Amino acid sequence: MGRKRAVLVGINYAGTKAELKGCHNDVARMRRCLVDRFGFDDDGAGIRVLSDADPAAPLQPTGANIRRELARLVADARPGDSLFFHYSGHGTRLPAETGQDDDTGYDECIVPSDMNLITDQDFTELVQKVPDGCLFTIVSDSCHSGGLLDKAKEQIGHSTKQNKAQQGKREDRSDSGSGGFRSFLKQTVREAFESQGVHLPRRGGQQSSYDDDAESEEPSLDSGTDGHVKNRSLPLSTFIEMLKEKTGKDDIEVGSIRMTLFNVFGEDASPKIKKFMKVMLEKLQQGQHGGVVGLVGALAKNR
Repeated sequence: MGRKRAVLVGINYAGTKAELKGCHNDVARMRRCLVDRFGFDDDGAGIRVLSDADPAAPLQPTGANIRRELARLVADARPGDSLFFHYSGHGTRLPAETGQDDDTGYDECIVPSDMNLITDQDFTELVQKVPDGCLFTIVSDSCHSGGLLDKAKEQIGHSTKQNKAQQGKREDRSDSGSGGFRSFLKQTVREAFESQGVHLPRRGGQQSSYDDDAESEEPSLDSGTDGHVKNRSLPLSTFIEMLKEKTGKDDIEVGSIRMTLFNVFGEDASPKIKKFMKVMLEKLQQGQHGGVVGLVGALAKNR
């Protein structure tokens, strides 16, 4: 029988301009669900949790730590295993690199606690390393998560350039399917909304029996004074302000985000960003600079 392994990440960004209030609770509920309903071992090997609930904890949800845990999860996998990754936190997106073939027109990213972005391409490359016969489920409770996986076999949610017809077909497939895990995902989405004070109608008046005694380690209503649920989208302007605070740099703009992340995090930066900077360096060494715009244009021609 295959093993069951999970990595769970919850980030509230306490004390920042974009603080959230429900992500630690999301992770606690997901951990309990995996153990109680799906037989995951509740130990350091079965479930790894990265949270910023305790700033003194050794395993903080930084970009490097999340990537390291995911790489370890996949590297140790073998046929028959079930892998699970849950992320609860902010999502953002960068304008796609010039010349990049991207269905959405953006690089969708999740936002670790140190602002060291993990991009959609990073996830795609990770999934490609999963061995045949191994199930890998990714649940991202963040904005722009619909574009995190390119051409995913089964994906709930859509991103910028997908049309409504494509989304409708996917929803039809989801509604007509069966299986415990798919039902679990639907129920998880419902419970996430209800934990935030948003109650969704149920078919046939059925009620959930799982959330009656759910633990709550913090206030679950993540909202403003008007009662609306707080958005987990992180606008680039806010991300830039947070990145300035983290790095102490005041000259960060949209066009220099990738360069800043590489300069600050070096080898711990996103593999996609490192590849981008490597190509830029090669072009500079070849004398094909001509300003930033000319450089990016030259990069596009050589992709």
